[in-house]
Amino acid sequence: MSEPFSVRVTVRGYETDVQGHLNQAVYLNYAEHARWSLLQEAGITQSGLIAQGVGPVALETTIRYRRELLAGDEADVSCAFTWSGGKVFTIEQTITKADGTVAAEITAVGGLLDLQRRKLVPNPQDVFRELAKDPGVFGL
Repeated sequence: MSEPFSVRVTVRGYETDVQGHLNQAVYLNYAEHARWSLLQEAGITQSGLIAQGVGPVALETTIRYRRELLAGDEADVSCAFTWSGGKVFTIEQTITKADGTVAAEITAVGGLLDLQRRKLVPNPQDVFRELAKDPGVFGL
């Protein structure tokens, strides 16, 4: 099995809290950045999704904080989709410090919203497969 998609981030000083570690909300920003970077790697753009009449939605997110990240730390944010065959999919993400230490694990449940009907599309993996120049990035 190939390695999951990953993007490198550097913790910026203004992203830290009074204790000097990465603010909890920023972990979500890093996860979202990795997901959009994966879409871009697959050849899917925001305008392409809108033209198709769909948009990704977050339905649930769980973060497990393992080790702190400090200003200046570099970390890799991985992103791997799991398809259940229904209306939703799961995204497993790990934020790993440059030394290999896991800083956080993020599990998200998402779907694709039909922008006119305001309902989830029945098989989001089919839409991603159709739109992607490289569906393999999604594990499809």
